[in-house]
Amino acid sequence: MMTVHEVSNLTGVSIRTLHYYDKIGLLSPAEVSGAGYRLYDEASLGKLQQILLFRELEFPLKDIREILSSPDFDRGRALSQQIELLKLKKEHIENLIGLAVGLKTMEVEELTFDAFDTGKIDEYAREARASWGTTAAYREYEAKSKGRTKEENLRIYRGMADIFAEFGRMRDTDPASDAARAMVKKLQDYITEHMYTCTKEILSGLGNMYAGGGDFTGNIDRMGGEGTAVFASRAIEAYCRS
Repeated sequence: MMTVHEVSNLTGVSIRTLHYYDKIGLLSPAEVSGAGYRLYDEASLGKLQQILLFRELEFPLKDIREILSSPDFDRGRALSQQIELLKLKKEHIENLIGLAVGLKTMEVEELTFDAFDTGKIDEYAREARASWGTTAAYREYEAKSKGRTKEENLRIYRGMADIFAEFGRMRDTDPASDAARAMVKKLQDYITEHMYTCTKEILSGLGNMYAGGGDFTGNIDRMGGEGTAVFASRAIEAYCRS
């Protein structure tokens, strides 16, 4: 765990900004100590990296919060799109440098404004935003979560944590057993009640993400013990095939 001062020193993000991110629900600490100190874990730092990449691409904080909280958020796809946007931005900057050098050396004789055109960047960014935030599941999630207090969100999170803790207690058993299928059904119903209608198709996609490494896998394993995410993924796969 790292304190807010340590995170600020490591990342260059001011303490004031980190406090603001917590206030608006963009990046909350993993926990708060008894003395009131914000503490951040590896998952928090990974999320901060995503936030800083989106900020570098000039995404508004509101858009970033919606993207990262989307049930369909795919970190790998987001990184691929961020890389493409950064390449377009690099190309744009190189064009501006070329124009400036040409003007300085008097090699650019005609008045041209092509280098200032950000059309490709803007269009790709619009497409990326659309792919992150317009699914029916996301709209349903947004409607259900609107107006919830921080305490209510914490209660829902703890409910999910309890479910994965139960998965963890059976992670050495057969993922296709009746007990495992019952746990998957419990998870599916919980997601449907509190987030969005969790069809088998969506549930299958979630199962793939649970065992795909990164934040999803790490967080679930912290809830239920190492191997819980993989077990839950296999149980979901067996459930969705039945």
